[in-house]
Amino acid sequence: MLITAPRVVTADPAGRALAPGYVTVHEGRVAAVEPGPPPRPPDIELPDGVLLPGFVDLQVNGYYGEEFPSGSVDGLARVVTRLPETGTTALLPTFVTSPPGSLAAALRATAAMLPALPARAARVLGVHAEGPFISPARKGAHNEAWMTDPTPAAVDELLDAGRGVLRLVTLAPERDGAMAAISRLAEAGILVSVGHSDATARQVDEAAARGARMVTHLFNAQRPLHHREPGVVGEALVDPRLTCGLIADMYHVVPPVCLLAFRAAPGRILAVTDAAACAGMPPGRYLLGGEPIELPPGDGAPPVRDDGTLAGSALRMDVAVANLVRAGVGLTDAIEAGTRVPADLIGRPDLGRIAPGAGADLAWLGEDLRARATWVGGELVYPGSNEGLAAVSAPAGAERGIG
Repeated sequence: MLITAPRVVTADPAGRALAPGYVTVHEGRVAAVEPGPPPRPPDIELPDGVLLPGFVDLQVNGYYGEEFPSGSVDGLARVVTRLPETGTTALLPTFVTSPPGSLAAALRATAAMLPALPARAARVLGVHAEGPFISPARKGAHNEAWMTDPTPAAVDELLDAGRGVLRLVTLAPERDGAMAAISRLAEAGILVSVGHSDATARQVDEAAARGARMVTHLFNAQRPLHHREPGVVGEALVDPRLTCGLIADMYHVVPPVCLLAFRAAPGRILAVTDAAACAGMPPGRYLLGGEPIELPPGDGAPPVRDDGTLAGSALRMDVAVANLVRAGVGLTDAIEAGTRVPADLIGRPDLGRIAPGAGADLAWLGEDLRARATWVGGELVYPGSNEGLAAVSAPAGAERGIG
């Protein structure tokens, strides 16, 4: 399969943007990506917009009415088959703080579901456990009653239950036993992220020395920057060992602060949606962590708890990238934040880039930066058929009964 596009953003530092360019796919992988016209007539000619790697979202609490952990294979399958509508081709389902024992059960249940998921869908790269080892002082929308210290027994239970599926743990490094837990988790190959934390900059520095490599949703639910105590935010922005998740819905973090983060920590900002079950759904009542949230009317407004606390988002990854571009972030930097940066952080250098040998997970965004087509492993999964692709790629009016 050979695809041409007026712009190709490879998200590969060796050659980030081609205008125009073409991509050759063979047996589910990128065989070649080159600038200029192709050596033969293309199989697919994209008339406008940009071709880029599929998005990799490391924080998805739910989507399309389904809350994670999913209660059924069908529920999880519904989310992963529809997420390519947003340009997302890989994700970490995220489990927020839950009662003791529930997280272990959810990890085992999810591991059992993964082999039954459809192939033509976004890839599930593992699970993100956001809690329960977090701080009541920065609880956000999490239930304080279920938070606990990361004792050796609790960490061992988590690792045992999450064998083969647990990939990312968000914790507060100031909790009793947290530093030892960070070392234990990192040694086990788990990505550790500082989040929902009231830690000082010195504590975050020690967490990074122990193996933490990420900060969860920068600026939200963490000790803020102060000129005499940099806190989580200050350490995150200056520490080259840390990569920072950013919810770019422009509500959790306003545009000038998004731009500040990219300028302060170039190459260390990754876009996440932090999407809840309400994402992709109409306004109304939904669940997060088994407790109600309300999605208000309004384009892009996030859901809230009854007390007004922000509770995840209703964000799409393609919209996150468009928001960042409008905030002043360069297009290639915004795309890398949703593709290569998270893929590399989670240990998947075969994803998040258009480069020879990488998986052919691709997304076509229109001029408005909304997803128009998505491929996973070289297979068109959205809009779902070559006929559908022909319809969305036709010139205005050509296939839609207009004019």
